[in-house]
Amino acid sequence: MENKNKTTMIPRSERGILRHAFWQYGKSEQNTSLNLYGPRTGPVDILLIAAMHGDENETTVILSEALRRIPVGGIKNPVILSVNPDGALQGTRSNTRGVDLNRNWPTANWAPDMVYHKDHGGTVQDIGLSPGVSPGSEAETQALLNLIQVLQPRTVISLHAPLACVEDPKTTPLARWIAKRVNLPMVPDVGYATPGSFGTWSAEQDIGIITWELPSEPLADMIASHTPVLFELITGEYESGLD
Repeated sequence: MENKNKTTMIPRSERGILRHAFWQYGKSEQNTSLNLYGPRTGPVDILLIAAMHGDENETTVILSEALRRIPVGGIKNPVILSVNPDGALQGTRSNTRGVDLNRNWPTANWAPDMVYHKDHGGTVQDIGLSPGVSPGSEAETQALLNLIQVLQPRTVISLHAPLACVEDPKTTPLARWIAKRVNLPMVPDVGYATPGSFGTWSAEQDIGIITWELPSEPLADMIASHTPVLFELITGEYESGLD
């Protein structure tokens, strides 16, 4: 939706710290605070989340860059800077229990088998992680599941890296707008099976899901091209006609 009263960005000299208050929506397996910025109750148009995989910290940085440009009180659509803070601190894709949180969701296709992923060099999928002992077994998954029930987002935008695409099985106008703005291809899927994924769960709940895969490029370039779009999404000032 388009807002005629555009939010004025915080001056560059004042973007060094995050000034927005957060609300703790849960705790991780290692008792780390899971934090939400912005509205605490719904329904909301969009929920933006980053770092479900802890080794994708660029997603947190890009989203934080956008958040730090927004004046206090200017957040319309809520933000989670790190779904998996323990993994982010350890530099691992998984949480502290070795579970891939993006394979731990209670979906129709969840399976107990090991799941495999590539390294950031783009080699074969040969690094194994657990999907959890059962669907939704992890504290981080449970906390986000409960939060989504409270926020009732129409769409969740989940930032990942480094596949350089915008994935949306429904090819919605919002996803097409994001893809065009950041010059990334639109895809219906990432080209391989993702049992127990957050995207599958969201679709089963009839929640819009856009997976925004950042490219493998210098961080400064991504900040320049992606952060302005995230700013508009967080403030609710993205192009009209997309809802």
